[in-house]
Amino acid sequence: MSEQVENEISSPCVSICALNADDVCVGCYRTGDEITRWWGMENAEKQQILDKVKERETQSYI
Repeated sequence: MSEQVENEISSPCVSICALNADDVCVGCYRTGDEITRWWGMENAEKQQILDKVKERETQSYI
């Protein structure tokens, strides 16, 4: 039985999985590498990725 880590940062996945030409998912705005490594990351690294995700999402509407 696996134990869920308290305060674990959840994946931003929205089940719209398609990478664009820049290797960024059009659903969650993570790169292919970030998606692949997500479950092995510590919360601090996940938070850094989420900060990048916010920037990418904002830039996508320009």
